[in-house]
Amino acid sequence: MHESVADYLAENPKMTGVLFTALLLLSQAAPAAANAVVTDPGP
Repeated sequence: MHESVADYLAENPKMTGVLFTALLLLSQAAPAAANAVVTDPGP
């Protein structure tokens, strides 16, 4: 019924690139969002 991610990507090779791009964007966006939340208390 449920197939593994590897099986799905083997049947849909184009989704491999989409998944890679999404993970790449998320991995770069998370630290940027975390840095934006940090406040500088000052001296």
